[in-house]
Amino acid sequence: MPQLDISTWPPQLFWLAVTFLALYFVISRVAIPRTGGVIALRKSTIDGDLAAAQKLKTETDNAIKSYEAALAEAKAKAQAINIENRNTLNAEIEAERAKLDAALGAKISTAEKKVAASRDKALGEVADMAADIASQIVQQLTGAKITKAAVSAAVSKGK
Repeated sequence: MPQLDISTWPPQLFWLAVTFLALYFVISRVAIPRTGGVIALRKSTIDGDLAAAQKLKTETDNAIKSYEAALAEAKAKAQAINIENRNTLNAEIEAERAKLDAALGAKISTAEKKVAASRDKALGEVADMAADIASQIVQQLTGAKITKAAVSAAVSKGK
């Protein structure tokens, strides 16, 4: 094997050094700068994308805050309108209730007058009926005929 022959080592070492230096020169002058350029380009692209994303996030946050403020304002307006409508409807209901109470009060007073008239008429008739019944009872028990005026006076006195 020629690698193990000591007499061939010096030329092998020479070519090893030449090859190593040539490879080192090519890598340090060509490959590393290109790789570094690509890395720097990627880094700048990523940084630009992150900055754009941060800008969009800030805009989105501002839009959300604006939306929430507008939503809160709309809710407040809706609640104010709701309260106003409720108060208006309550006022209308109270006015209608007052009208109905007045109408029902008038009907109740008319009905009470009719009831009182009917009661008075019935009480008058009861007195007449009581006088007739008393007259018949006295006539059946005693056999005597009593005048209607005397029976009415006796019934009135018994009240």
